[in-house]
Amino acid sequence: MRADTPETARVDFVRAAKQAVFAGLLALALFLPLIGFQTVQNMRNELVLETRWELLTVMILLIMAASLLTSLVIEPWRARRAARPIKPVEAAPPSPLRRWLTSAALGFVLVFPVLAIASNGLQGSIKWIDNFGIQILIYVMLGWGLNIVVGLAGLLDLGYVAFFAVGSYSYALLAKTFGLSFWLLLPLSGILAAFWGVLLGFPVLRLRGDYLAIVTLAFGEIIRLVLINWVDFSNGYAGISGIPRPTFFGIPFTANDDGFSAVFGLEFSPVYRTIFLYYVILGLALLTAFVTVRLRRLPVGRAWEALREDEIACRSLGINTTNTKLTAFALGAMFGGFAGAFFAARQGFISPESFTFMESAMILAIVVLGGMGSQLGVAIAAIAMIGGTEIMRDLDFLRAVFGSGFDPTQYRMLLFGFAMVVVMIWKPRGLISTREPSAFLKERRAVSGTLVKEGHG
Repeated sequence: MRADTPETARVDFVRAAKQAVFAGLLALALFLPLIGFQTVQNMRNELVLETRWELLTVMILLIMAASLLTSLVIEPWRARRAARPIKPVEAAPPSPLRRWLTSAALGFVLVFPVLAIASNGLQGSIKWIDNFGIQILIYVMLGWGLNIVVGLAGLLDLGYVAFFAVGSYSYALLAKTFGLSFWLLLPLSGILAAFWGVLLGFPVLRLRGDYLAIVTLAFGEIIRLVLINWVDFSNGYAGISGIPRPTFFGIPFTANDDGFSAVFGLEFSPVYRTIFLYYVILGLALLTAFVTVRLRRLPVGRAWEALREDEIACRSLGINTTNTKLTAFALGAMFGGFAGAFFAARQGFISPESFTFMESAMILAIVVLGGMGSQLGVAIAAIAMIGGTEIMRDLDFLRAVFGSGFDPTQYRMLLFGFAMVVVMIWKPRGLISTREPSAFLKERRAVSGTLVKEGHG
């Protein structure tokens, strides 16, 4: 094999430099109206156009540097990797490290509020328990619910947030109208969301791929538009406020004499309600994971996976694809309804703006990036995406680099898209690509993700 000469290296560097310049020009065209200019309101309530040339220059230089890194380092590495002889894929026993990691992660989430209080104090821990713990667990639960539909059954659903909305509004309206408790409305919200999942499943029984995605996307938008325009029912854009909060076995988390703090002889603090809500959503998330794992080992779970791999072969085996699709939609929607009911109880206020298409896209991205069909991968992706977004709120040191007016949260979707591109190049089948078979003979052995179709059935 001929080694690269200095002339070849010079040509490669010239090509990389040209690509970097082109990427910089493209970034200039895209970011000039988005970052280079900014409208602010002055003292006379007039919009004034300001420029941010320093920030624009830094962004373009970063993109050019990334282009150079890709051309000079990443692409040659990928070419060398592709030139290697392909080794036959062999089944391997499950890694003990993965089991240890799962047990360690479960132990960490169980003691997370204690660690937050020990490191930040009673009042300072509220932000960590609420913004990180509860927020991440909500999306973990939603990701696991959508994983049934997309990861196991292979049905692309772009309107999953509709079931999240159904659960939220079911709890809010029934709690305010009839005064029912959270523990009674929680399963009822899940049942109502499952009912709407079955209604969605019937019209799309013969659809697959892009057509299924379009119909589910339309369903999510229909639910949102109904909530906006049916003002007598949902109060429209104004939303629903004053939603009753869950209680601890009938004891409210208030400052009154019958409140949680007074009953247990503690000084009143909102952190107790936050800790209680954390363990409620943790229990709901673990319930979702347990039910999903158990169903995957049952005939209905194996039918989902057969449907995902090849629907025609699934029919030839005598599997009722109608019931298989409906059960996937219903169960996935049910867990979305549970999460929606908890979301309404936690917020105390909901509006249609909380259930936009971006929420569906975020949940679907969590499933895809984590690895469709992988419970652990979905949890890791939710922690990285939702936790990363929350961490950006505390990156105040970036103001010293980009200026005092720089707000890191405004660029979270830009970084989110960049992270998706990187992961899709690095791990195209998701962070966790190996699978454990639901049925096995004598010994359970991990299966490579390249041997399953996943999402194309």
